[in-house]
Amino acid sequence: DLDECAASPCKDHQYCLNTDGSFSCKACDASCVGCTGEGSDKCKTCASGYTKEDEKCTDIDECNLPEKVCVKENQDCVNTSGSYKCVCSEGFEDKDGTCIQT
Repeated sequence: DLDECAASPCKDHQYCLNTDGSFSCKACDASCVGCTGEGSDKCKTCASGYTKEDEKCTDIDECNLPEKVCVKENQDCVNTSGSYKCVCSEGFEDKDGTCIQT
């Protein structure tokens, strides 16, 4: 079997899997920018919103940072994978970018 992966035939956000007589390109984990294999522990570097922790790229909880990311009145932070979103607190709704009482 020829190792086609030696020639790095895959795109930057993929890793190469050598198979008998061929190869396939597999997508890197969402937490990676470039990878050497499957999973968040095989990242070359971590994607934005992720940090290297115990050799793995893990999500940064922006809602627990010392500096508030959702600064508008009556707004709550919701952590998402690799990011966060600001939503109006319970009992409030978004009207033209302002959270007003419902």
